[in-house]
Amino acid sequence: MGKALIIGCGGVASVAIAKCCQNSEVFTEIMIASRTLSKCDALKEKLQPTTKTIIHTRKVDADKVPELVAIMEEFKPDVCLNLALPYQDLTIMDACLATKTPYVDTANYEPLDTAKFEYKWQWAYHDRFKEAGITALLGSGFDPGVTGVFSAYALKHQFDEINYIDILDCNGGDHGYPFATNFNPEINIREVSAKGSYWEDGKWVETEPMEIKRVYNFDQVGEKDMYLLHHEELESLGKNIPGIKRIRFFMTFGQSYLTHLKCLENVGMTSIEPVIYEGHEIVPLQFLKFMLPDPATLGPRTVGKTNIGCIFKGKKDGKEKKYYLYNVCDHQECYKEVGSQAISYTTGVPAMIGAMLIMNGTWKRPGVYNIEEFDPDPFMDALNKWGLPWIEDFNPVEVE
Repeated sequence: MGKALIIGCGGVASVAIAKCCQNSEVFTEIMIASRTLSKCDALKEKLQPTTKTIIHTRKVDADKVPELVAIMEEFKPDVCLNLALPYQDLTIMDACLATKTPYVDTANYEPLDTAKFEYKWQWAYHDRFKEAGITALLGSGFDPGVTGVFSAYALKHQFDEINYIDILDCNGGDHGYPFATNFNPEINIREVSAKGSYWEDGKWVETEPMEIKRVYNFDQVGEKDMYLLHHEELESLGKNIPGIKRIRFFMTFGQSYLTHLKCLENVGMTSIEPVIYEGHEIVPLQFLKFMLPDPATLGPRTVGKTNIGCIFKGKKDGKEKKYYLYNVCDHQECYKEVGSQAISYTTGVPAMIGAMLIMNGTWKRPGVYNIEEFDPDPFMDALNKWGLPWIEDFNPVEVE
């Protein structure tokens, strides 16, 4: 049916690419483009014998708009799926505008020099995408992504208005290392060491990093400590879900992870301020990333499950109502299927689904939109079909 340009070749990209290859009726051709061509070629070698999808590879520096434009002009993709770093969202969007290519990503733009992630930079592209007649779909991962689709689905089918959303992200997996991150260490540590915040009554309430802790008993995982973090979908859901009074985001962390992180923070290893070391300028956090295990290598050694979802509270027919939508994913099952742990799987599968719905015209609206602004039903059906089935609970335990 169509051609997809996929930029990036890390853990999430490898899952999304494997899923595109499983879905070869829609993705007849894909091009994998990354700074490290050898990674693209290795993935092509592994997947090409298993699929009818024709796979191409290219080397690209996603910081350079002319390089991206040249590839888009040569390949003429029907969609560009951005699975590179969040710092590169805007250059890729610029190239999509120049070539009138629809755009999909999984994480919002972050400036390299400040640990601040928000949507304003990408929302500013809305009029230009609208004039160009192309759609930009923001945040088609799990959180953000599926959490937004869950919210739109809950509003459409279960509520007249939603007043409270708690997003709970639980990773009950164990990789056996004293300290490692389940996705890009640089992005992970920037998120966790930043101040927390939640959306309440139309404004942000800021907290100290890891200040607010709750304990929750997760289906198929058990009781876990979870901490309130700032997360980007709070911003878009606060804008797009009518009637909302408060949205919070919680993520689980084990004590070993937190102890290591505190120690690394105390000695300056999580800083994004450059330092001079033996005549070379280095960023401590980037050096720490180099020293830590590559998240893409954690798959074979990670056991356990993830449980990610949203607890909603609102009104239906004038009565108070609670509703919990979530997905449980098994690390080892994911590894057997696509050679990856569940953290990459839960982001990579929705990335493929978002690209599919844009490419096949199910979701078509010129401009820049967050995922909850589209009809959730086709996405919800696709989750069940492509490996992330969802579970409903009509009487969930609330978070205090």
